Amino acid sequence: MTATTNVLSPSLLAMLNGTSSSAGSAASATGTTGTTGTGGTAMNQLDFLNLMMQQLKNQDPTKPMDESAIMGQLAQFGTVSGITQLNTSFSNLSTQLVSNQALQASSLLGRNVMVAGSATMLPAGGSVQAAVTVPANASNVTVQVLDASGAVVKTIALGSPNAGLTDFTWDGTTDSGARAAAGAYGIVASASVSGAGQQLPTLVSGQVSSITLNGSGGGLTLHLAGLGDVPFSAVQQIN
Repeated sequence: MTATTNVLSPSLLAMLNGTSSSAGSAASATGTTGTTGTGGTAMNQLDFLNLMMQQLKNQDPTKPMDESAIMGQLAQFGTVSGITQLNTSFSNLSTQLVSNQALQASSLLGRNVMVAGSATMLPAGGSVQAAVTVPANASNVTVQVLDASGAVVKTIALGSPNAGLTDFTWDGTTDSGARAAAGAYGIVASASVSGAGQQLPTLVSGQVSSITLNGSGGGLTLHLAGLGDVPFSAVQQIN
């Protein structure tokens, strides 16, 4: 084995011996996990470096290992170990972000938010807040409120608003001026865009009555009174 030791450069042996000592103590203290063998047993840094030293001790003295190959193995192990630590860090960060999001979302309780939709609830004696996404070059923007049978109970003319989100309010009255019954209604918006008729997307407003924190990084779910559950990511406006 003396011939084997003399074949390798003193700097490489010093690096391996020094690394083995420091990595061994770190692995004993923290149990750091690196690669996984074919048997499914985790190999830590100390196991890897011990295996490498045995490889060096038992090499053919007439055909010593190439220093570049040894450095490549060390770099490969370091890369795998670094990726494992990075994945753990990202997982912890994701958990913290969801917790922070839940804390911020708690301030939405009791407030009204806008989400994409065409169904709304008219409360007894109340009104409905909604919005239309208006494209450029739109004119004659019109909103129709439909009852459960699909009949138009109210038509609201918005004219030619600027492109973007246009809010509107239905006061709960019908076209005849009578008070509409409380309950579920549909909202359909249309406009003339560059001379052609086009249906426009609508947003409806609902009050946040509760917030659910979904497990396994599923995010948050808001329960809107009269509208049901929607993901927090669906909120487009907070009133």
